[in-house]
Amino acid sequence: MSDIKKRIRDQALRGGFDAVGFTPATAARKDREGWHAFIKKGWHGDMDWLARDDGRRGDLQAIMPDAKTAIVLAANYGPAGDPLATLEWTRHGAISIYAQAAKDYHDVLKKRLKRLGRWLTETEGGDLKVFVDTAPVMEKPLAQRAGIGWQGKHSNLVSRTYGSWLFLGEIVTSLDIKPDLPEPDHCGSCQACMNVCPTDAIPAPYKLDATRCISYLTIEHKGAIAPELMIRMGNHIYGCDDCLAVCPWNKFAHATSDPAFLPRAELTAPRLEDLADLDDAGFRQLFAGSPIKRTGRNRFLRNVLIAMANSGDRDLEPLAQHLAGDASELVAETARWALARFSKMDDGVDDEVGAANLSSSSVT
Repeated sequence: MSDIKKRIRDQALRGGFDAVGFTPATAARKDREGWHAFIKKGWHGDMDWLARDDGRRGDLQAIMPDAKTAIVLAANYGPAGDPLATLEWTRHGAISIYAQAAKDYHDVLKKRLKRLGRWLTETEGGDLKVFVDTAPVMEKPLAQRAGIGWQGKHSNLVSRTYGSWLFLGEIVTSLDIKPDLPEPDHCGSCQACMNVCPTDAIPAPYKLDATRCISYLTIEHKGAIAPELMIRMGNHIYGCDDCLAVCPWNKFAHATSDPAFLPRAELTAPRLEDLADLDDAGFRQLFAGSPIKRTGRNRFLRNVLIAMANSGDRDLEPLAQHLAGDASELVAETARWALARFSKMDDGVDDEVGAANLSSSSVT
C-alpha cells in the first residue's frame, strides 16, 4: 500500500469508519445503462429525482471536473440480533435497522467525512467534495469498484466482513491515488434475498422494482398503497430488512459498537397501539433526530394501520375506527381499509392475513 493510502486509511479508521477503498473518479458506462433501464421500466415510482438527467449521474468528473480519485468510506451498523425475529411480533412494528439508530446516519457520516476531508486537505492538499447519499453519485457501484463489497442480487451492497450492514459515504478528490482492486461477486447460485421478499420486488437477479419494495412503499411512496401489496407488508412500518437479513454472508458480520448507530430502545419493536395514538406533535417528538421524521405523521400512520390490519388482532380495531375519522384523508382511507379487513375475520384472522404473515416471515 502506498504511504498516502495508508495515511488516509489509518486516519479514516480512527475517525469512525470501518472500511476504506479507492477507485478512479471515472464514469462507468454500465452504471448509466443500468440506471436508464431502471427508469425506462418506471421502477423508480414517485422518486422523480432519480429520473432527472443533467449528464452528471454516475460521472464524478461532471460533478467535480478536476476529480481524480473517489475514496469510499463505510461504517458498520450491524444489529445485535436477527431483524427477521421482529416479524413474528405482529402487535409490534418492524422498523429498518438503520432507522432505529440513535442518530440519523446522514448527519453522522457527513460530519466524519468533513473532518476527514479537512485533515486530507491540510496534510496532502488537493480539492475535494464529500457525499452521503446525496447528489447523483452512484454509491454502490463505486463501493464495488473500490473493493468495499459487491452488489448482491437484491442490488444492495454485501461485504465478506460486514455482511449487509454498511453505511456508505465518499470523498472525491483531485489527488491521484492508486486504486484498490474491485470486489468480485460472491453470490454464486444463492437466491435467498429474492425468495424472501414479501412483495416480489426482485423480479430477476440484480434487478429491483422499487414500486413493489416495502422500503419504497413505507418511506418514499406518498399516497395510498395497493391492497394486494398491503396484505403482503406484514408488520413493516418503516423500511424493510428482509433481503438484507437473510443473506448468508451475515454469518461473518458483527454488531456495531458505534454509539451513534446503536438502536434507541423505543424504536426496536414499538407497540402498534402506542404509535396509532400519535398526533403531529407527538410524532415529531418521538422521531426527533431520526430519518423517520422526514416521512411525516400521515404516511407513518398509514403504515401503522396496515400493520394493525395484518396482525389479525381484533383488539386493535377500535384504534382503526378512531383513525377512520382522521383529518388526513390518507390516514382515514387506510383506516377504512383496515376496518374492512377486520370485519372479514373469522376466529381473529382471515386467509389473506394468514398469507400475508406467512409471506413476511418465511425464510428460504
